Amino acid sequence: MQVKNFVIGLVGTNCYVVSHSVTKEAFVVDMAGASERFLEYIAEEGLKMKALLLTHGHFDHIMGIDWFLQHFSVPVYAHEKEKELLENADFNASTAYGSAYTYTKAQYVKDGEELNAAGINLRVLYTPGHTAGGCCYYLPDEKVLFSGDTLFYESVGRTDLPTGSAGELIRSVKEKLLGLPEDTVVFPGHMRDTTIGHEKQYNPFLG
Repeated sequence: MQVKNFVIGLVGTNCYVVSHSVTKEAFVVDMAGASERFLEYIAEEGLKMKALLLTHGHFDHIMGIDWFLQHFSVPVYAHEKEKELLENADFNASTAYGSAYTYTKAQYVKDGEELNAAGINLRVLYTPGHTAGGCCYYLPDEKVLFSGDTLFYESVGRTDLPTGSAGELIRSVKEKLLGLPEDTVVFPGHMRDTTIGHEKQYNPFLG
């Protein structure tokens, strides 16, 4: 498996291309906006796109969906409790940062649901707090976690936007994420990558 990060959009969102090293099938985690370099990479690597996974529905993770789907006809997945935020431009904060944007055609998944995208096994971990329907995607065979805006390097996501809850966020991290193997590599929605072990030891929000 290979993970390639593109920092895209108004606030520097990490948009990940995850590809199978043998089949060249791939999926993307979050899509902040248009990126020609993103398209060039997929063409250079000969990747066959199979899915777009959304960690949550804030504007800086979804504004590139329609652009992405113009190039790749694939399903878009999100947690079932994120439907209201995805479909409400005030809730997803897109109205505050430019043009209002909503997305209404997601395929909704549940907590603990197992997916296979590009031949890679994924588990949906429901982690509300940053938003009501925020989730992470855990790849158990690879010991990799895509945490969206739930868990960052020595930090956690903000909770002051619609449907956010600080108490829920900390509970989600402690109950759903900190029990993963300590060498699990965490790829967050912003900033640098980290590990579960590092966050257990150094994250000041989790004491």
